[in-house]
Amino acid sequence: MDAPRGAGGRPPWKEPMVWLVVAIPAASVLASVALLVTAARSSGNNDVVADPVRRTAQIQVADLAPDIAARERGLVAVLRIDGERIELLPLAGVFPRDAALRLDLQHPARARDDLSMLLQPATGGWQARQALPLEHDWTLTVGAIDRSWRLQGRLPRGQREVRLQPALVAP
Repeated sequence: MDAPRGAGGRPPWKEPMVWLVVAIPAASVLASVALLVTAARSSGNNDVVADPVRRTAQIQVADLAPDIAARERGLVAVLRIDGERIELLPLAGVFPRDAALRLDLQHPARARDDLSMLLQPATGGWQARQALPLEHDWTLTVGAIDRSWRLQGRLPRGQREVRLQPALVAP
C-alpha cells in the first residue's frame, strides 16, 4: 500500500502548505515560551516610579508632599556635570545652604544601575566628585536628606546640564 498522496501526487510532508500550517503555530508557541522565560528571569524593581507607593483599591498613590513643599518654596536649580564633578546651582527659591542634598539617578531600564550620592555644600551651590556615565538618559531627583522636598528632571544622553524643578507646577 502506498503512502497517502497530495493533489500533485507528492507525499503530504513535501507540500509547502502543510509546513506552513504546522510551522507558524509552532513558532508562535516557541516565541510565547521564550517571552515567559525572559519575564520570569527578570529581577529587581520594574516600576517606573521609584517612590514608595500605597495601593488602595488597585490604585497606586504616591506621596506628593515633597513636590508641593518644593513648589511652595519656589525651588529651581540646574545640575551640571563636568568630568568627575557633579554640581548643583540654585536658580530660584530659598535653599538650605548649609545642609547636604541627596541626588538620586535612575537608569531608564535597569534598577541595578541606579546611583545615589550626597551633594556637599560648596561655593555657590553643592557638589560631589564622581564620574557619571552619559551614554544613556538619567531620571534625576534632588532633595533634602529627610525627603521633605524634592526637585526632578531628566538628563538626556550625552547632555551635561539639566534644569531641575518641582514635579507639580503652580496652579
